[in-house]
Amino acid sequence: MWYVSTRGMAPRVNFEGALFSGYAPDGGLFMPEELPQLGRETLCQWSTLSYPSLVKELCALFIGPELIPREDLNDLIHRAFSRFRHKEVVHLSRLRNGLNMLELWHGVTYAFKDLSLCCTAEFLQYFLEKRAKHVTVVVGTSGDTGSAAIESVQGAKNVDIIVLLPKGHCTKIQELQMTTVLKDNVHVFGVEGNSDELDEPIKAVFADVAFVKKHNLMSLNSINWSRVLIQMAHHFFAYFRCVPSLDMHPLPPVEVVVPTGAAGNLAAGCIAQKMGLPIRLVVTVNCNDIIHRTVQRGDFSLSETVKPTLASAMDIQVPYNMERIFWLLSDSDSQGTRALMEQFERTQSVSLPKELQSKLSLAVMSESMSDEAITQTMGRCWEENQYLLCPHSAVAVSYHYQQVDRQQPSPPRCCLAPASAAKFPEAVLAAGLTPETPLEILALEKKETRCTPMRKSDDWTLILRNTIEEIDRQWTGHVLNASD
Repeated sequence: MWYVSTRGMAPRVNFEGALFSGYAPDGGLFMPEELPQLGRETLCQWSTLSYPSLVKELCALFIGPELIPREDLNDLIHRAFSRFRHKEVVHLSRLRNGLNMLELWHGVTYAFKDLSLCCTAEFLQYFLEKRAKHVTVVVGTSGDTGSAAIESVQGAKNVDIIVLLPKGHCTKIQELQMTTVLKDNVHVFGVEGNSDELDEPIKAVFADVAFVKKHNLMSLNSINWSRVLIQMAHHFFAYFRCVPSLDMHPLPPVEVVVPTGAAGNLAAGCIAQKMGLPIRLVVTVNCNDIIHRTVQRGDFSLSETVKPTLASAMDIQVPYNMERIFWLLSDSDSQGTRALMEQFERTQSVSLPKELQSKLSLAVMSESMSDEAITQTMGRCWEENQYLLCPHSAVAVSYHYQQVDRQQPSPPRCCLAPASAAKFPEAVLAAGLTPETPLEILALEKKETRCTPMRKSDDWTLILRNTIEEIDRQWTGHVLNASD
């Protein structure tokens, strides 16, 4: 399986190349050169598989046995999911009024990112050990990515991780999950800025191709292809658990509601759809609504500011993975995608070509939710089911309740639940409900923390470069000592 850049100006790479690159050298994102098409027979065979088994099948298709033999692949994925709290790894809760919640949050950090990052970390370490190499992972986070990335690689001997978190823009729990990990290979910085602002020094560092190559840098943000690949399994699992029967011709649809910020889960759903999975996608966002405006009227432009909301992990201006969706829906038109994205980078505003916008609105429906809608939805779900939603899940469920109240006929619907309500006690309180906090999360309060400040007046790019160079010096010294 080969991967090409959405902008068409970079050499194609295999899965290992895409895994270690993050962004392609031309600024684009890697996508499979060709998508496997799955017929009825394959879908029927896959329909009884567990979530980990679905991940194994998808990875086998997109990685290839010449890079990771199937037996090794099975072991890596088994190890990746070994610390999940639920025996199914991902669990479907069936609630009142046709509400199906796909709980993606049974990993160590109580968020969906554990699923893709624990697998990605296993793939990384597999290749690094084979090649006797070291990488430094650089991550900017709006909340959950940082803690899940740290969890996936903490203590790994071939990986150091640098995380930039937006001070005061994460919940207290999210911050503690990052700052209480004191392993030598974990370096956490608290930035005086929001999640879009802290992406700037990361982009600046990655734009220096020679520096990236010299220090073996990589990103684990939602742009990494490996994360999108694992997230495709959510859509297959949702479909197979919610479809009434596979005996009908054609196969009946299932509506999958995707709450999103950077659009990684949405890109995964669009790819699954293109492969032949009969899902209808609904994307839901908070009032930072660039994706909603893009779907509705082709308006892919930044708002003046990021508005802080209860669904803080979705307080994002730039949904990077939309580039993958534009490329996919324009029939791999890399020239058109490049022109579109370069204009967006120059002017921070672009109108989609009519044809692309109509394809997008056919592939995806969208809705934007206010904080008021979020708290009302959390309250209603508790009242009807004694089930606590996190604010991000509530963004999806709010759409479901809209449809139920309008008595709209629809196929079975599955809402993706990206995080546990336990991570967002402030939002639970705002909804007039009582937070339920697991003991592991309560224990964070008593732990020692470590976090280096990046102040407004500091040169963030310079601090980042200096940290990377120091990590490299230590690794080189470690290798020399080991060989003496």
